[in-house]
Amino acid sequence: MENYRIEHDSMGEVKVPADKLWGAQTERSHENFLIGVGIETMPREITKAFGYLKKAAALANHELKPEKMTAEKKDNIAKACDEVISGALNENFPLVVWQTGSGTQSNMNTNEVIANRANQIAGKKLCHPNDDVNMSQSSNDTFPTALHIAATVEIEDKLFPAIDLLVGTFKKLEAANKGIVKSGRTHLQDAVPISFSQEISGWRSSLERDKEMLSSSLPYLKQLALGGTAVGTGLNAPKGFDTLVAKKVSELTGKDFVTAPNKFHALSSKDEVVFAHGALKALAADLMKIANDVRWLASGPRDGLGEIHIPENEPGSSIMPGKVNPTQCEAMTMVAVQVMGNDVAVGVAASQGNFELNVFMPVIAYNFLQSVRLLAEVMVSFNNNCAVGITANKEKMHFNLYNSLMLVTALNPYIGYENAAKTSHLAYEKDISLKDACVQLGFLTAEKFDEVFHPEQMAGENA
Repeated sequence: MENYRIEHDSMGEVKVPADKLWGAQTERSHENFLIGVGIETMPREITKAFGYLKKAAALANHELKPEKMTAEKKDNIAKACDEVISGALNENFPLVVWQTGSGTQSNMNTNEVIANRANQIAGKKLCHPNDDVNMSQSSNDTFPTALHIAATVEIEDKLFPAIDLLVGTFKKLEAANKGIVKSGRTHLQDAVPISFSQEISGWRSSLERDKEMLSSSLPYLKQLALGGTAVGTGLNAPKGFDTLVAKKVSELTGKDFVTAPNKFHALSSKDEVVFAHGALKALAADLMKIANDVRWLASGPRDGLGEIHIPENEPGSSIMPGKVNPTQCEAMTMVAVQVMGNDVAVGVAASQGNFELNVFMPVIAYNFLQSVRLLAEVMVSFNNNCAVGITANKEKMHFNLYNSLMLVTALNPYIGYENAAKTSHLAYEKDISLKDACVQLGFLTAEKFDEVFHPEQMAGENA
């Protein structure tokens, strides 16, 4: 039989598992919201951010009202917060995303766990979840603060390194494939020549621009709602708490957080998160394009474009022996689709602020942080299991290049657009070379054609 202890809150007594650190309010939520249990729990990035937040609040409260937040309380709360930050207490955060829209229950889960752990460390009943751990705070300003902390930390520490990793690989591929000219393609049709390194540079530049756009969103995410308390007025928070606690969060995380200039906005609007997730969606769109390019170029091995080789990581079919599929590309495109769907959820949720609060914050946090996590992890996977092993099929590129009718564009300056079009049509209809068609039509002599027709030069000086 499972052992319980009795906890109480303003509504009465509650049985709580004896081996858990949470209290009555957490247990009520745990029992009342049996939605996505074990699968869609509050993101651990939020739990960690709450650890930073609660430690920062204890440090700030000790400076501003030491008679309430004594050095003993501050030190034991800080130690408990360090364990929350490290993930050592993760099993004590069981609540699902599908709870109150303000995240109150997750805030109280954090308060109860930290208070109970602080009391264990102190060896006595020292800290109260509401009076001490939640001092000068409200769920209404702590949850949006935790969201901003988590979003900033995950973007800077997880997503940016993943972007840099793939950008670095593309730079190496550009250098390795310098001078290899292939057929360009627009509208999925043959186009004028391009070098393979130029094509790769487009992929690389897209990721660099995505990082720039994400970076431009960070100053807004680094504005914290903490200090606004229940409705933005700062009720029950000491003067200067908002500025000081933002400074403490910055010191703990190594990020330059500041207090939000208008707390009424910070509690009720999620526009900063919408803006940042728009940049995540832009990254997803570019990854979709890159993955599609790679799998189209690698299609075959005999009946597709076959212009590049990609690593063969696992069998691709349960019925066709020897088949190998572009699985890393497929994983990346599926992540892109998920992120685009998440963007809809984040946008709709952010539009639902009423008066002094938005009550869709857990679902915003869940989708936003999932997007960051998936994008970072899929880029690392794609890089390590596909991009680093991309090689050019030079022979196929050369064949496709010289088989392209769009090379006729090089003749425009010499025979004009309309005559060049006639040359292309004749070559296609009779399945002959552009040179033979041009000579048959009397537009150029064979010698003049050879003099002006140089496909490799059509890609430009930087090929």
